[in-house]
Amino acid sequence: MEKGRLEAFSDGVLAIILTIMVLELKVPHGDGWQVLLPQWPVFLSYVLSFVYVGIYWNNHHHFLHAAEKVNGGVLWANLHLLFWLSLMPVTTGWMGENHFAQLPVALYGFVLLMCAIAWQPFQRSLIAANGGASSLLAQAVGGDWKGWVSVAMYVCGILLAFVTPWVSCVLYATAAAIWFIPDRRIESRIMK
Repeated sequence: MEKGRLEAFSDGVLAIILTIMVLELKVPHGDGWQVLLPQWPVFLSYVLSFVYVGIYWNNHHHFLHAAEKVNGGVLWANLHLLFWLSLMPVTTGWMGENHFAQLPVALYGFVLLMCAIAWQPFQRSLIAANGGASSLLAQAVGGDWKGWVSVAMYVCGILLAFVTPWVSCVLYATAAAIWFIPDRRIESRIMK
């Protein structure tokens, strides 16, 4: 199977996700700074989600660039990942429109958690299709400490959302910051 078709499809889905999210931003009525103030939670949730989608797009690109081939398992694992990512616009909008209320923040964290969980079968199936545990791609991934730390932060964020949603948002933003720092594992092992 050609990996280019999978990459093109995934890029299209991610572009649509970003488009849907930006269309949720409403044009303020008025020309003063005061009309922007009620929009800050919507904009802030959009920025956080934009960064997350960008992180997944970047990592997805690196993994597919490092892979030589894909198979049916990779296709299904990719669809699983895209399913959870496609829920980002709904939870982003709900969280922003409700000014970071408890349940929307918890559900947002649940979608982040499911995206992180869905990344694992995608990663494992791509590694398996490209030589397994002894492949350079598997060696580049290593122990994936960022993945495990992120999952722990999402779980804590979901639970804390019912107590103090702002702490949850800080955890979600911190997890994004961990991934925002460029990961050189693939470049250093494969792209020499």
